[in-house]
Amino acid sequence: MLIRCGDDLFSVVAETPAEAQSLAAQLRRHANWLEVVPGIDTVMVRFDAARADATAAEAAIQAALEEGAATLWTSDELVEVPVVYGGEYGPDLEELSAATGLSADEIIDLHTGSVYTVDMIGFTPGFAFIGGLDERLRVPRRKEPRQRVPAGSVGIADGRTGLYAMASPGGWMLIGRTLLQLFDAQAAEPFVLRPGMRVRFRAVRADGPDA
Repeated sequence: MLIRCGDDLFSVVAETPAEAQSLAAQLRRHANWLEVVPGIDTVMVRFDAARADATAAEAAIQAALEEGAATLWTSDELVEVPVVYGGEYGPDLEELSAATGLSADEIIDLHTGSVYTVDMIGFTPGFAFIGGLDERLRVPRRKEPRQRVPAGSVGIADGRTGLYAMASPGGWMLIGRTLLQLFDAQAAEPFVLRPGMRVRFRAVRADGPDA
């Protein structure tokens, strides 16, 4: 589905995060757009209204969509993320336990027991939205967001895990923290995680050698 959102903006609706990323890649190959920004289930396409009218832009988008995604957005790369759960590192773990009826150990076992997929990077540089969370851990975001969430914090909300690559405000339920540097603006590849990558979380001790 294609939706006109403004004088120079269209939104393409996708069924899944994988389809959104694949469509974005296809659109980038098809024409020179000012911006192509994939989300969880949409792709925002901004065109140069000074050079092309909306009708021509819409036709170009439709042509790209009719070709279909050139390659399926997948990755075999697996990143293991060491996490210190609970305590000062995961201040919402006890609240999550009360909300779900699960013990802290059961929550940690569930969270570390699956392999997940990065749906998208956004909100702040390097922030990873990671899908596939066990339904038993589904909770809403906090009613009152924190003014500052430390870099490396691991939060859950609305069926996803969120990884804070840098300190920022945030309303996810914080269950742990990783010392893995997720964003480095000076690096050739600034993001450790990219859409399509697989992720596994591993519980570690705060004073352990691999924390």
